[in-house]
Amino acid sequence: MKILTILTILFGFSQCGSSSIIKNPAFKVEKAFYNNWVGGQKGVAGTKLEIQLENALEIEFDSIYFQNKIAKAEVVVNGNKVQLIGHFSTNVNIKRDVILDSNPTKELENTLPTAKKFPFQLEKNEAIISFNKDGKSVFYKVKNIKEVQSRAFPTAQKNN
Repeated sequence: MKILTILTILFGFSQCGSSSIIKNPAFKVEKAFYNNWVGGQKGVAGTKLEIQLENALEIEFDSIYFQNKIAKAEVVVNGNKVQLIGHFSTNVNIKRDVILDSNPTKELENTLPTAKKFPFQLEKNEAIISFNKDGKSVFYKVKNIKEVQSRAFPTAQKNN
């Protein structure tokens, strides 16, 4: 009986997080697409997501959640259309301050990387956009995001 009660409570709390995802926003998604890109240096890469919206001029957008990453929404207004852009780094060259020493006790001062739990369960072609409505954060799921051709940036020329 206790297990059933605990499961009921846990299920109730799990539904609270998804209740702020709205189904019918005031805006309309015209199209959404993303492309992966690689830079001119080894390990430098990322993903650029673009979402084009109608009827969204009055909305204050905040963040975009995509492929287990979060980015600040870049808002570009073009006439009566709004374009949200999210830049997601997949850079493997991120430097961390690490103590390497022959004395293992000195290495204990190294900080462990923190794994943040991603707040949404999304498919590879889905994103969540967050915006403010009546002073509260509201979320909308964008589905069927198309992947377009990847882009490679050349290595910068070195001057001697």
